[in-house]
Amino acid sequence: MQSYTLYLIRHGAIEETNRGSYIGRTDVHLSEKGKQALLQISEQFGYPYAEEIYASPLQRCTETCALIYPQREIQTVPAFSECDFGAWEGKSAMDLAGDPNFAAWLQNSDKTPPPGGESGKEFAVRVCRGFEHLVEDLSAKGVRSAALITHGGVIMTILAMFGLPQAESYRWRMDNGYGFAVRVTPMLWMRDRVMEVFDTVPFAPKKSVSEEE
Repeated sequence: MQSYTLYLIRHGAIEETNRGSYIGRTDVHLSEKGKQALLQISEQFGYPYAEEIYASPLQRCTETCALIYPQREIQTVPAFSECDFGAWEGKSAMDLAGDPNFAAWLQNSDKTPPPGGESGKEFAVRVCRGFEHLVEDLSAKGVRSAALITHGGVIMTILAMFGLPQAESYRWRMDNGYGFAVRVTPMLWMRDRVMEVFDTVPFAPKKSVSEEE
C-alpha cells in the first residue's frame, strides 16, 4: 500500500499577531512584510511540489497559497480554520487583564471557551476530524502528496495528536511560512492513527562535505 506525504505549512505573517492580538476567525490579510518574507523563503529554499493543495478558507492562508503555490487550484477546508476566540477576537492579554472569564480560560482552556468562542477541546476535535477526512480524501483519490496551508495552532494540534515522535503541542511550534513534512503509512494509520514527522518545510539545503568539515 502506498504512503502519503503531507506538507503542513503555516501561513505568512499578519500585523495583528505582531501586536499580540488574539486572531482566530477574524479574516485578515497578510502583512506586506509577511508577503515579502514568503517570497524570500520561496526563492531561497523553494517549497516542495504537492499534487493537491488544501488550505484554511481564511485569507491569510489562501493568500499564502497564491504566493508559494502560484496558479494552483486550492481546496479550502473550514475544519482547518484557526480557533474561534469569540468576544476576544482582536484583543490582547493586556486588554483582557482583570476579566475573570479570561483568567478561567488561562487556567483551563481545554474546557473553558472564550465568550462566544471555542474551547480547546472543541477546536481539537474539529481539527482532528478534518485531518482524518483529508487522509481519507487522499486515499480515495490515489494522491501521494499534498500541502496543507493553515494556522500554527492547527498544525500543532494535528502533530500533537497524530505525530511520531510523540510530543506536546508546544514542541511543534514553527515560524510563519515554515512547517513540517509528514508521512502517512496506511497500515500504521489504520492501526494506530499515527504518522511519521520526518522533516521540516521548506527543506534545508544539504551541506557539502567541505562545509561539514
